[in-house]
Amino acid sequence: MSKSPTISFIGAGNMASAIIGGMLDNGYKAGAIWVSAPDDEHLQGLRKRFGISVTTDNRYCAQQSDVVVLAVKPQVMASVCEDIAAVVRNTRPLMVSIAAGLTADTIDGWLGGGVPMVRVMPNTPSLVGKGAAGLFANSRVSEQQKNDVAAIFDSVGSANWVQQEEQLHAVTALSGSGPAYFFLILEALEEAATNAGMAAETARELAIQTMAGAAEMAARSDLEPAQLKRNVMSPGGTTEQAVNTFEQGGLRELVQKAYSAAYTRSQEMAKELAGK
Repeated sequence: MSKSPTISFIGAGNMASAIIGGMLDNGYKAGAIWVSAPDDEHLQGLRKRFGISVTTDNRYCAQQSDVVVLAVKPQVMASVCEDIAAVVRNTRPLMVSIAAGLTADTIDGWLGGGVPMVRVMPNTPSLVGKGAAGLFANSRVSEQQKNDVAAIFDSVGSANWVQQEEQLHAVTALSGSGPAYFFLILEALEEAATNAGMAAETARELAIQTMAGAAEMAARSDLEPAQLKRNVMSPGGTTEQAVNTFEQGGLRELVQKAYSAAYTRSQEMAKELAGK
């Protein structure tokens, strides 16, 4: 990360901790990271774990840095932003929000207006360094600032920019909610295997490893998923029978319906939260 900007995290939950851990693993200096939260005992645990600076004062935390990451729940974002607004107007840091639903304009308004803002939609695999994040920058964000933010989220997976903020609803429905979709498939495969007489532990190990292996093959291959699927199928074989069953059962239509439901709910949440 060029020039190593100082970074403050307002909020100290699991996602903030994952991002901090990834940054440190990628060579970022602990001395350039601040965190604030109301629970001092929790903060002291983070200080001992990471060697970072901590405080229960959000305004003081925001004042320390070039980049301020808003890592609090959407429902308390308004009060947090209004509390630090005077500091932000004075120091003009880059603001980064990882809260789902809240638009850049909504947060900008709570901060007093006119701030450079990046919205990020991360996902829970960030906790194990395999995250997928969608990012949107408003017009006040410089290219250098975009590079700095991308480096932060690349440290816990991958960072992918979208050109219109509205596209973050699509990111939410895909990668934001997506881990739960795969956990559902994992759960169903385990259950099917145990119903066939396999030991539960064996079923889970095989299902997890198969899912991880398939993901790695897709990541490394230049082939489309459809071709990778065909490569596993033999005419008249077991895989063909299973895939045909999925297709005849309307799996594609069900996935589209589920994705659309998540997309629509993301849009609804943005409107609901903007009114708070």
